[in-house]
Amino acid sequence: MDAAQIFLFLLALTSTMGLFIVVQRFFSPPKKEEGGSLSDLVKEKAAKSASVFDRLNPDGTMLEKLDLFLAKTVGVQRKLEEMHMLLGSPDKPNPLHMLHMKELVGVGLPVFLVLLTGTPLMAVTAVIGFMLPDVIFSGKIQRRQENIIGNFPTMVDLAALIIESGLDYMTAFERIIKTTPHRGELELEMEKMLNEVQLGYARRDALRNLAARTGLQEVRSFVGLIIQSDELGTSLVELLRNYAADMRFRRLNRAERLAAQASTKMLIPLFIFIFPTVFILMLSPMVMGLLKGGLPF
Repeated sequence: MDAAQIFLFLLALTSTMGLFIVVQRFFSPPKKEEGGSLSDLVKEKAAKSASVFDRLNPDGTMLEKLDLFLAKTVGVQRKLEEMHMLLGSPDKPNPLHMLHMKELVGVGLPVFLVLLTGTPLMAVTAVIGFMLPDVIFSGKIQRRQENIIGNFPTMVDLAALIIESGLDYMTAFERIIKTTPHRGELELEMEKMLNEVQLGYARRDALRNLAARTGLQEVRSFVGLIIQSDELGTSLVELLRNYAADMRFRRLNRAERLAAQASTKMLIPLFIFIFPTVFILMLSPMVMGLLKGGLPF
């Protein structure tokens, strides 16, 4: 590329990133006003101290400055930390690694397209490249949630059965985890919840953290039932059994709805692939006959 193309590329890249920052800041939720309760301030301070972005040096390398700019100014820190939590909080990738992946794709995609097409305007794809890893992360989160919700009704039934025998619900969860031969995502999250209780967390906080890590409405409702049973002193066994039956009923309705939609979705490949092939096979002899023998009139 000559100097003019390089200038146009840099101009398009800068304009695109500026537009992205403006849109991101415009649609970001407003900041909470100061002067909240003491517990909220303590939780917020603990969350900030645990952030990997706080370890970055503002006067460090260019990469650290870019990371801080995107995390603090653009506002991607909260989203990356939430996605990392929904992924199960793995050691790798952590939110900083996820941001580096977004930066790499955000720079690499427009450079590749500019070199491939020779058009500096391809720099506008930087925003698409920056957002592309989010699609991959969202797919992993969805698969993880499907794994959790697949075993959830069985776990609720087992918990109700063990609680009915006279044990506490925390002991019931511990028994279920110990007797499970293959631990899935649900069992791992339950184990984290039990470890938090052993470390001194209140049971309600540990249960709420469990619901937050899964991001599933079913788990939130399950946690709400347990907390409500603790507060009101109602029978937890009947609540869990009714809840498990309701989840199975909703799963059956969802399966029936998907089965009903299958016939409609089959029309798309029929019209695109099968019908044209059938028409070609039926009409090709007639067309060949017309081309060779001419019109019959």
